[in-house]
Amino acid sequence: MKKQQTSESAKNLEKMLAVSHYNQLALSGADPIKEVEIFDTTLRDGEQAPGIALSPEDKMRIAMALDDLGVDIMEAGFAASGETEKDIIRELARSNLDAKICSLARAVRSDIDAVIDTGAGMVHTFIATSALHMEQKLKMTPEQVKAKAVETVEYAKAHGLEVQFSCEDATRSDLNFMKDVLKSVQEAGADSVNIPDTVGVIIPRAMGYLIGELRNTLRIPISVHCHNDMGLAVANTIAAVDAGATICHVCMNGIGERAGNASLEEVAVNLFANYGIQTIDMSKIGQTSKLVERVTGFNIAGNKPIVGKNAFAHESGIHVHGVMINSLTYEPFLPKMVGVDRAIVIGKHSGAHSVQGRLDALGIKYPQEQMPELLAMIKKIAIGGKEIDDAELLAIVDNIMWKTSTGMGTVSLDELTVLTGKNTTSTAVVTVTMTGGSKRTAAETGVGPVDAAINAIRKAINDKITMEEYKLSAITGKSDSICEVTVMIRNVQNDGALSVGKAVGLDIVETSVDAMMAAINRDFAKQRNV
Repeated sequence: MKKQQTSESAKNLEKMLAVSHYNQLALSGADPIKEVEIFDTTLRDGEQAPGIALSPEDKMRIAMALDDLGVDIMEAGFAASGETEKDIIRELARSNLDAKICSLARAVRSDIDAVIDTGAGMVHTFIATSALHMEQKLKMTPEQVKAKAVETVEYAKAHGLEVQFSCEDATRSDLNFMKDVLKSVQEAGADSVNIPDTVGVIIPRAMGYLIGELRNTLRIPISVHCHNDMGLAVANTIAAVDAGATICHVCMNGIGERAGNASLEEVAVNLFANYGIQTIDMSKIGQTSKLVERVTGFNIAGNKPIVGKNAFAHESGIHVHGVMINSLTYEPFLPKMVGVDRAIVIGKHSGAHSVQGRLDALGIKYPQEQMPELLAMIKKIAIGGKEIDDAELLAIVDNIMWKTSTGMGTVSLDELTVLTGKNTTSTAVVTVTMTGGSKRTAAETGVGPVDAAINAIRKAINDKITMEEYKLSAITGKSDSICEVTVMIRNVQNDGALSVGKAVGLDIVETSVDAMMAAINRDFAKQRNV
């Protein structure tokens, strides 16, 4: 199996970690866990998530990626569900992958026959063992359930299949009855057993207790299949391994029925970081996660551990300062360990270190004395939670530098009010302070809010000003992008001279007015320098 990183040794990987030393104190004295197998069910339980429907081609792409990632067992589907499902399992079984190809099957002989027909070498067969399921769903007695389980395992083994047997709804099953069933299927030839937390209701300490009890009862390997209905799937999986389970059922990105399954990437990273067990090629986690997200159409939450877009994103100035000195101050491990990138986010909470670091990365030399103005502009634009990307940051920097070079600040806009709407004549009222300190207020209408505001400014300062050119662009092309406005005006001071102004901001009207005022001030600045 593909267990090792392709570019870095396990020793180098350990240098990327900064986990709690209390973990090792808590684990000291416990029997070391030597090896854990990854049983990936992305193509089966993962596809059962509402809204996901994979074509054979989709399944093949994901299977190839998972095999490259290094999973040990791949539950490729449910052969008895139809010919299309059988075909993809058959194709994967013939693809010479490193992972074992497995199919799910009920404890029904026809389901086992469907698996045999695919050529897959392994079957994961199940029957419910909780009183609730036996009485309400199966309408079977405990004796009948036990007999069916044994019969199915014997049949599958007689046909050369490797068998993993599951007690469905194990975490709500009677322990003594479940032990009896599991010992019986062990004697019937089962190669491993699986304990599913079918509706995600057990807690980690209870999972540890349950696996410990079964470990003392059985000789064959125990696997665990945890659902995330109460947010404990990964914690329960780790607790099971801690108690002696050696096979983990997981799904990439934590997809699966209802709230999903234990996340492959979270289980793998936890096993390595805290137990020193390397189950997959962790450097390929990022690329595999993105592929599964893209193919399934199931978007990853921004705060998803390991692979979410915010997992290694920093905006707070205090955090960014620490990360820039030593990233492990605010990260439990380096992002490159799992094949993802760090992001320094420029937004409302950014400080000088964040912005300077981003400017350095972009190769922009920016005067430190103007950093307060840049930070103020960033916080103003990001007040609604907007993140500022590189193109927008460059536009803001360029605007501030341009204003500095042209000596802005001769005429100030004190107030702006705009009334606009459908079937309403746009009207603007402005108050400006002129070079000598006098204030002027003017009101004007226009064909829209921008036109009305500019007309009001012209009326207040000099109604002979003409707009020669007006350009508006969204920096990123998105609906929440900051806009950049450039204007060219003539006759600020009745001399026929042209003057250019530009501004950036979130609001088109306000930004257009700022550009107009910049052009007016540029003209006054030229006059002062004559």
